[in-house]
Amino acid sequence: MSRVIALSCTLLALAPALTFGAEALAPSKLSAAAIVERNVAARGGLAGWQAVRSMSWSGKLDAGGNNQRTMKAPGMPTAPPVKDPNAQVQLPFAMDMKRGRQSRLEIEFNGQKAVQVYDGTHGWKLRPFLNRNDVENYTPDELKMAANTADLDGLLIDYAAKGTKVDVEGMEPVDGKQAYKLKVVLKNGHMTSVWIDAQSFLEVKIEGEPRRLDGRLHAAAIYLRDYRKVDGLQIPFLIETNVQGVQRTEKIQIEKVVVNPRLDDSRFAKPS
Repeated sequence: MSRVIALSCTLLALAPALTFGAEALAPSKLSAAAIVERNVAARGGLAGWQAVRSMSWSGKLDAGGNNQRTMKAPGMPTAPPVKDPNAQVQLPFAMDMKRGRQSRLEIEFNGQKAVQVYDGTHGWKLRPFLNRNDVENYTPDELKMAANTADLDGLLIDYAAKGTKVDVEGMEPVDGKQAYKLKVVLKNGHMTSVWIDAQSFLEVKIEGEPRRLDGRLHAAAIYLRDYRKVDGLQIPFLIETNVQGVQRTEKIQIEKVVVNPRLDDSRFAKPS
């Protein structure tokens, strides 16, 4: 699940140091390997996800509503500012993803189209809403976040083959239901946390990239909701980000998902 997840995650190495609380976790009833095995089955199975070479998402994302916040979810960039910083609007977006962490995101804003592209190694962006009409390269921080973003099938599918290590830290409630908290360490050493619902075994929460507000870093959590089956795969159609100390959440509403669309590599190439 790219994102995620898909969309999908752009997480910094310092994220694990920031949490919403230090409450003790209840002991886990299952091992990390057993939890991941059930998660893979719940999401459509290993073979089903290995058959996915590309994916396209489209829908709307929130922007505005006190523009101190930035719109960033799994694989998502900062959204354009709105005229009234206290108003929250929904902007249409389309995101194409391909194996190798290739992604192309387009956001429509006031008749203009913002573009953010990563080809698996390099990234570029076009931000006309900031009067920047020339193609810009990713910053070093943006490249780092893109490299830590999950591929199409997410963090847990075939994790051992990717060099990822997964440990179970215990259980705690997420949205009123018990969930297993997993510590996930990527091959490059990047570490994050994922919560798996104890009944459905779907991902329900992912540790998000900290936001800098008022000169301080605030922890962020990404909630995955409204799962629907698309070509045998379970996809979250609602992604909601909660930033510590910020009352209003940010939502990405998926309206359409296409599995294995035809996407040429040129779609992710930097314009000459």
